[in-house]
Parts: sequence; C-alpha cells; structure tokens
Amino acid sequence: MNETNAGGVRQRSVDVVVPVHNEAHVLGEGIGRLHAYLEGSFPFPFRITVADNAGTDATWQAATGLTARLPHVHAVHLEAKGRGRALQYVWSRSEADVVAYVDVDLSPGLDGFLPLVAPLLSGHSDLAIGSRLRPRAAVGSGPKREFISRSYNLLLKLGLAAGTRRAGSG
Repeated sequence: MNETNAGGVRQRSVDVVVPVHNEAHVLGEGIGRLHAYLEGSFPFPFRITVADNAGTDATWQAATGLTARLPHVHAVHLEAKGRGRALQYVWSRSEADVVAYVDVDLSPGLDGFLPLVAPLLSGHSDLAIGSRLRPRAAVGSGPKREFISRSYNLLLKLGLAAGTRRAGSG
C-alpha cells in the first residue's frame, strides 16, 4: 500500500474499513462503488478492508469474492460482533498512515471523503469526523438514532474541549 510517486517520494496511504454484519445483500454494490470512487478520483494509495464481524449470512463469502475481483480490497473475519471491535482490530494492524471507516451504504456520500481525510494526510489535523448530521447530508435517520448521534457529538465537543472546524473552513 505504501507507494512512491514519480520523484521517488513515499506517498501517504489510507486504509478504509467497512465494518459489516450480515450485509451480503448490499456488500457487492457498496464496495464496488467505493472502489470505483477511490480508483477514479482519490489521489492517494488506498486499501479497502471489509471487516465481517460475526456474520451468519453469506457476507464472508461475498467479501472474499470481492478480494479476488477488485485490487486493493482485503477482508477479515472476526468471531465476535461489534463495529468498534472490528475497527480496533483492523486499525491496530494497519500499515496505512491514515485509517478511516465508512458504512457499507456509503452514506452520506463519497463527495466528502477526500476533504475529510486530506487534512490528516497533510499532517494538518490529527482527527477528522464526518457526520450525517450536517445540514447538507442527504441521509435521514430515525428519532432514536438522531438523538443518540446528537448526544454523542455533544459529549465529544464537551469532553475533548478541542478546537474544531469544518472541512474547507479557515
């Protein structure tokens, strides 16, 4: 994954983790779209890691099929369920400079992915968090998820007491 450019300079890389649990029915489409986006317009070396966390359907078979068809796609299977567990497992073993994750449905879209990770790749930022709660996000969620997300974001702001800014703002 660590590649060099024409001048022999090592390019920083990104490992995009897609944690899944029983999502065989949407895995091919989601990973296919993500791979096409990254191959077509992402200017950095990347790897997509499908993290099947304790699925009981055909997700693992679908994931290994994608690794055979698509370059840069890797898959891991975990025996225990949990998005956080899957992320911790993959991120702690990744050799990439930047680790990220997206849901298999790719919401709220891929247009914001490069602006989200660019400050990390340049060393300008240490952490970037995308949100479905942004006013322009085209993803709706139920009242329970909305409440949990907004509460979590408030706790992050209060607990981290770190300066934050939106991508693209000064």
